[in-house]
Amino acid sequence: MTKLLEFVPNFSDGRNAAVVDQIVAAMAAVPAARVLDHEMDSNHNRSVVTLAGPAEAMAAAAVAGARAAMERIDLRTHKGEHKRMGAMDVCPFVPLGSATMADAVATAHHVGERIGRELGLPVFCYGEACKRESRRVLGNFRNKEFEGLLPLVSVDPEFMPDYGPARLHPTAGAVAVGARTFLIAYNINLQTTDVQIAKDIAKAVREKDGGLKKVQAMGFFLDDKQMAQVSMNLLDFQVTSIRRVFDEVAARAKAAGVAIAESELVGLAPAAAIDLATAQHVQLRGFDPARQVVEQRLAAVGR
Repeated sequence: MTKLLEFVPNFSDGRNAAVVDQIVAAMAAVPAARVLDHEMDSNHNRSVVTLAGPAEAMAAAAVAGARAAMERIDLRTHKGEHKRMGAMDVCPFVPLGSATMADAVATAHHVGERIGRELGLPVFCYGEACKRESRRVLGNFRNKEFEGLLPLVSVDPEFMPDYGPARLHPTAGAVAVGARTFLIAYNINLQTTDVQIAKDIAKAVREKDGGLKKVQAMGFFLDDKQMAQVSMNLLDFQVTSIRRVFDEVAARAKAAGVAIAESELVGLAPAAAIDLATAQHVQLRGFDPARQVVEQRLAAVGR
């Protein structure tokens, strides 16, 4: 059987639909690459695209996406709530069906080498594809962002890329290429303009500060909605579920005298992670299983 991978690149533009459409089209043009979803977020100034297909097609789509983003996104003028270091900021591969994590890792390393050699972009490998244990966690190096990495990559051995030149691209930065299990990007919006409440809740629920296992979280202010947001990555929904993290955030918000406005699922999630009952419980905005559950999207595109 053909081994399938999910590919979920994040791009540092969530405001210019024409640019994002051109990047998505470049990836969709690869034979056997299927675009399952793409979403733009103007507050984070970031787009998340979900594709699936054979490993070879996902590798070709990744290089095409990196090239299109490099040609169209200039980080010198990019501002947004989300941390970023590259035009194509992250490039993760996730095994599906009979594919293994080893397949995803091998694809990540192949793509990293091609992006470095063909596009002249520095590449940092993370997650299960990391070549240094210190880079297993994306935030360990990405948190310095484009501006912070500019003076470091060429002089500090700790920031030597795994592939490509030992310098940031002047406009497109660097790319983080990785392999991982399903990551669920999940946000909870609070009925308050006090962003400090969101920041405090994020600190309380994220694993690195003693909170819930396999949860990353930050607090942001959403200009367009005029409310605070707890923005999270659930690194393993079988360890900490969407319902569990919602209940924890809701309880802490209630203690602060704040109600939940709604929650958001960014991109896709597995069927085991979300159903209609869970969506209703967590006040998930506009949940559509046909569009947001990965198995249903794969079936719809004939995979």
